Parts: sequence; structure tokens; C-alpha cells
Amino acid sequence: MARTRAPDHETQREQILELAAEKFAQTSYPSTSMADLAAASGTSKARLYHYYASKEAILFDLLDRYTKRLMLIITEVEGASQRRGLSERETFAELIRAFLSEYETSHSRHVALLNDVKYLVDAQREIILNRQRDVVSAFARQLARAYPERATRDNQTALTMMVFGMINWTFTWLKPDGKMGYREFAEQVVDVLEHGFGPAPAH
Repeated sequence: MARTRAPDHETQREQILELAAEKFAQTSYPSTSMADLAAASGTSKARLYHYYASKEAILFDLLDRYTKRLMLIITEVEGASQRRGLSERETFAELIRAFLSEYETSHSRHVALLNDVKYLVDAQREIILNRQRDVVSAFARQLARAYPERATRDNQTALTMMVFGMINWTFTWLKPDGKMGYREFAEQVVDVLEHGFGPAPAH
């Protein structure tokens, strides 16, 4: 007979993943042991092994959930934009706002996605890399629909990566309690895409 999971099993796993992401970001994935993760989680190694068989299993679940979340955001934005009758440019702007909103609360998970995929075993790494490619492809398609006169088949990938270059490293400098918040920065990115670095339009 299968063992019944406690009602808070999933909640405990989420807490472990959040604390593990923070620990990986602070001390690096290779330097972090299961004992370190147990201490960060305020539990024993034995109890930690009850939820995850290894540090590698924690990393994969962390990145698997996070990349699925990013894909879900794209689906949600596209669906909401259709219901609201937004233009393609407005939809792309909403996509940028939604991703930066997610980044604001997912600093450590984003660091793990950028730095630690290489530590996964081949099969798991390919799953995460494929999902990252799906995210980039979805952005590229929406960018081409939003700016068809600029995003051609020849430069679409370059322009897409330029946009990601603007938003993907915000965790290194953009702080929620700083002079500019994530919401304000999102509007700056949208304005630059729409108008370049000319005078900011009146709102």
C-alpha cells in the first residue's frame, strides 16, 4: 500500500526549494552540501532526505518548477491580452512587465537558472534547456508580431536576446527598496523599446 503524503508535504517542499535557492545563490551550488541545506531549512539531514533524495534532485525540481512558471506566465499574458483586445505591442509590453514582476520575487531561483543548469545530469539539463529555448522562442514570436518592421528573420534572435539582456540580470543591481523599483524599470524598458533613448513620452 502506498504511503500517504502529509497534507503539508508540498508546502514543505516549496519551503525547501526557496531556502535551497537562496543558499545556492549565497555560497554557490558546488559549495553547498545537504548538511548546509538541512541547516538552512532548520531541519535534519534525515528529514531533508524524506523530501529529496539528493542535492541534485533539489536543483532539478527548483529549475523545473521555475521554468514551468515562466512558460505559464507567457500563456497567461497571451490569454489575458486576447481577452482584453490588446494590440501585439501592448501584449509584448505586458510580457515584459509580467516577467519583471516575477523576477522581483524570484531572485535566487533566477540566479540558479542562469548559473547552475550545467550541474544537472544530461537528461535533466536537456529538459531545462529545452524549456528555456521555448521561453526565448515565445518572446521572439511576440517580438516579431509587435515590431514586424524591425524584427526580421535575420535579426529576430539577436533582438530577442537584446531584450533579455535588458531584463535578465536585474537581480545584480535592481533592488526592490532602491531608487527605482521593478515596476518602474519595466516601464522604462517598454518606453525604450517604443521610443528609443529619445525624450521620454508624457504619460
